[in-house]
Amino acid sequence: MCFGPLAKVRHWGPLTALCIIKCVTGVTIHCSNIWWPSSSFGGLLNTICFMSLSGLTLYNFLSAIFHGPGFLPLKWKPENEENTAFLQFCNVCNGYKAPRSHHCRKCKRCVLKMDHHCPWINTCVGWGNHAHFALFLAFAVLGCFHASIILSCTLYRAFYRSWYIYHGITGQPIVVLGLYGIVISVFALGLALGVVIAVGILFFFQARAIARNRTGIEDWIIEKANHRRKGTNEVFDFPYDLGVSNNIKQVINWQAVPVGDGINWSVKDGCDEFALTKEQIEQKLSKRQRTRLYLIIRASSGSWLPITQGFGVCLHPPCTDEPRLKLSIGDKLLVTRWRKYWLFGEKIEIIDNPQEPSKKGWFPRICAEESAMDDGFDINKKFH
Repeated sequence: MCFGPLAKVRHWGPLTALCIIKCVTGVTIHCSNIWWPSSSFGGLLNTICFMSLSGLTLYNFLSAIFHGPGFLPLKWKPENEENTAFLQFCNVCNGYKAPRSHHCRKCKRCVLKMDHHCPWINTCVGWGNHAHFALFLAFAVLGCFHASIILSCTLYRAFYRSWYIYHGITGQPIVVLGLYGIVISVFALGLALGVVIAVGILFFFQARAIARNRTGIEDWIIEKANHRRKGTNEVFDFPYDLGVSNNIKQVINWQAVPVGDGINWSVKDGCDEFALTKEQIEQKLSKRQRTRLYLIIRASSGSWLPITQGFGVCLHPPCTDEPRLKLSIGDKLLVTRWRKYWLFGEKIEIIDNPQEPSKKGWFPRICAEESAMDDGFDINKKFH
């Protein structure tokens, strides 16, 4: 977990993002002054437009970092004690999880309306910074698209400047870039195009999530809820979908200020405010029923590419950023997810110390074999 203003930025994610912003902005302004000088009205307007997009990208990026997602107070519980029956308990924060709150293992706190933990801002995306994060993505895509046009046109003029000179075309700036200038400009263009594509895809999913008033975690909960109802006419009714217009207003406004307190949420007519948390409790019960105990018979290095475990394991990795576990022979795990070559489980050794974060992650299936549950082992304690 990060402490202090500078500590939030002193991480590979924010530092890399800041370097990309600085590189693309600096090279683009240099090329823009050569290709379309600010001495003309059009050039000045072009420069102002690009710098505005760059400035807004940086502002919203830093705001998403320093505002943070908002954390649920430690040892939190609802005002009405009876409502605790509809909420999950967090053993690490020693309190109940408010509706739409989830515990982040990296931030080590329960996050209000948690969407995901983003390494680029070194914190979670949640209730407090969702608007700034979405705006950061939007302005980054627009700014890098603008930069791509400027850099492409500048490089074109630089490569074909002899053609302009040969044909005696006047009134057009002659772009001269040395070897290093061309290399740096091509590199900046590659970064800009990469941002447009990669961040553009991420922005699409964020925009869709805002329009639905869902987080990435809630999408996963809804998918499991509908899977549980497969074969019936029942469909899980997501309680926070208030319509596209109202959903957007829950996140985006002119001040980019989070709406409400992050704990109490409006629900659509006919829905229970604890509908989602009740569904989560039911899913935990289902998870408890399908949990199996596995014994490690072959050491696992915790590598994302465990070559020693066979090509099948390396060629079929889980498509997730969840951790890979380093395990020793004799370790025991509670497994809740199965793949052909991988298993997802949680080590049992720290089960009696709820204040310590449990070790969960993926490991090669070849390293373990299913075992019978130990007598006296209380699995309900693990899934409290």
